[in-house]
Amino acid sequence: MQCIDLNCDLGEGGAHDAEFIPLISSANIACGGHAGDEATMRATIRLALAHGAAIGAHPGYEDREHMGRRPMNLSPDAIGDLVSRQLKRFAQIAEELGAPIHHVKAHGALYNQADTDPLIANAIANAIRDLLPQVIVYAPPNGCMMDAAQSAGLRFRAEGFIDRRYNADGSLVLRGQAGAVIDDPAAACAQALEMLLEHKVTSMGGFAVPIEIDTLCVHGDSDSALEILKSTRLALESAGLQVCH
Repeated sequence: MQCIDLNCDLGEGGAHDAEFIPLISSANIACGGHAGDEATMRATIRLALAHGAAIGAHPGYEDREHMGRRPMNLSPDAIGDLVSRQLKRFAQIAEELGAPIHHVKAHGALYNQADTDPLIANAIANAIRDLLPQVIVYAPPNGCMMDAAQSAGLRFRAEGFIDRRYNADGSLVLRGQAGAVIDDPAAACAQALEMLLEHKVTSMGGFAVPIEIDTLCVHGDSDSALEILKSTRLALESAGLQVCH
């Protein structure tokens, strides 16, 4: 049975983390940058431990007003510093709780900019390598972050999104554009199965875009996230796919 990792962004102040966690295999936990604080990190790590979910650090731009989703013009050194700062705090809490860190995934605009900017990607990869060389980096397939992770000697897992639409070049449709976010659980399930079983995703314009992924993400802050996770988990298992990290 093929194993597929199902991940979700948690510890961001949402009301449904306890309902999400039994449905996923990996948790991306906010590190106090775009969202969260030491209390939410502790609570979410404990929740993940209780349900056997892999624990991941989710650093992002320190821009809470826009939840880290606004692109910022920072130097690679500044980006490396902010990622290191957040990872150090997260790692200290995880160690206190006896929780191994499984992966690191950049958040929001930092994630998107790292996919196309090698300087940003290298800054993130080097910060991860210096602090947590054992972890897996979650990022889009075939982008700068993948190249940077592999160059830094880090393991890599290619990520696809269940609840976001894609452009014909394989990039995500910007959130401000109509239709960028998938709210319908049936449509999200269809996209998940298309990526896994057909190794492609249908773009906003109707083009078939080749894609090879190892992990699927659902954003935890949407109104439909819980129903999307429930439906997707059922659809994956019905298709003979095992959810595991």
